[in-house]
Order: sequence, then structure tokens, then C-alpha cells
Amino acid sequence: MLLLDYDGTIAPSSAQRHRAFPYPTIPELLDCIMSTCRTRVLLISGRSAREIPPLLGLNPHPEIWGIYGIERLHADDRYFVDHVSDDMQQALAEADVRLWDAGLARSVEIKPGAIAVHWRGLNPPEMENAKTAAYRVLSPLAQQRHLLLVEFDGGVELREPLRGKGDVVRSVLSEHCLDVPVAYLGADTTDEDAFRVLNGRGLTVLVRPTYRFTAAQTWIRPPEGLVQFLTDWVRACGGDL
Repeated sequence: MLLLDYDGTIAPSSAQRHRAFPYPTIPELLDCIMSTCRTRVLLISGRSAREIPPLLGLNPHPEIWGIYGIERLHADDRYFVDHVSDDMQQALAEADVRLWDAGLARSVEIKPGAIAVHWRGLNPPEMENAKTAAYRVLSPLAQQRHLLLVEFDGGVELREPLRGKGDVVRSVLSEHCLDVPVAYLGADTTDEDAFRVLNGRGLTVLVRPTYRFTAAQTWIRPPEGLVQFLTDWVRACGGDL
């Protein structure tokens, strides 16, 4: 099994979220791994699952778990989304109104079970203002409603505390025997939970241009290190390059 984060891992982080295309040759390598390497490939992302196939450009696309596991989009396009409670929907609606009132309308993204404020691409003063305003709005809601307020690379997100990338990894591992080789590649702080879950069971890889403290076992730089890793995977599995 090959488990991959999307933004920052197989695609460079971009202020234009709907133009965050993968690094060159990555789609072709993933297609090769899926079709010739007897490997189950999964993308695990904070994005909504249906945003990724048009960016990735693969048909069939890999299995995708979106919004930290709230959504599951299979390769044959079967789609499942967990129920979001009425209380959570009310909290998200309230957060949306408050963020608009704080002047952050252009930076807000609403997803099932989550609301995010993005500041990637802003100049430093604008970024600091957006960050301060977002925390001023979302921190009280997180405390009052017992929700998670999690910062990621380029923004902050208010979401349910019941799901995370580590939970997705646990679920996926439960579907396979213990002797199945598995690796997880991620870039963001939201991937740390998945690293910790998989350590001792599989390989964990931080994918970033610069190193940061991490629970991952090893570190590679994209795109060169990522391309080499996937190429080595194909060769190790006897795939057809």
C-alpha cells in the first residue's frame, strides 16, 4: 500500500487551490504503480475528495479519502460521506458568518465537517492580519463547541475532533494483513498523526523542500526525491516503467 498526502507532497502548495497540479511525471508514476505494481494507492487529504481527480488527471484515479476521512471516493467513483451532526453544521455556519464579518470572505473555504481560512500567497502584513483575525474568530468557537482548531501549511481549520489522517491509516491497515508493505508520504503538520500511527508498522516519509521536526522516519525533497522514491517503488515491485 502506498498512502499519500496531496498538497505539498505530490503537488506543490499553491495559493491558487484549483490550479495545484502535481509535479511533472508524478501522475504517470502513480498510474504505473496502480496498474503494474499490485499496489493499492490511496490519497489522504484535507481537501474535499472530488477536487483531486481533475487536478491529478488520472482515469481511473486512486482511492481518495477527503477532509481527513469524512469523505471516501473510490476509484470507480463510488462516493461516501459521513454524517455531519446538526450541531457541527450550526457551528460551521456561525463561523462562516463571523469570518465574513471579520473581512475574511475571500479566504474562507467551507467543507463537510470543516471550515478553513487560507492565507497562502498573501504578503507578510496581510498574512499576519488574516491569521490574527481567523484565530480571534475561531478560537472561542473551538472552545465552546469542543472542536479542533488546527493550523496547516498556509492556513487554519476548524473541524470535528473525531477524525484525522491517523484514523484513516488505522482503518486502511485493518483491511490488510500485517505482512503487506506500506508507506505513507506527507508534508503537512496534519500528517504527523498518520506518521505516528504507522511507525513500527511501515515506512513514513516527510516530503518537503526543507526539513522540519517530524515523527516521520525519513525525509525527501520534492520533486527530485519524490520522483526517485516512486521510481524505486516501481522497480522494487517489478512494475513496468
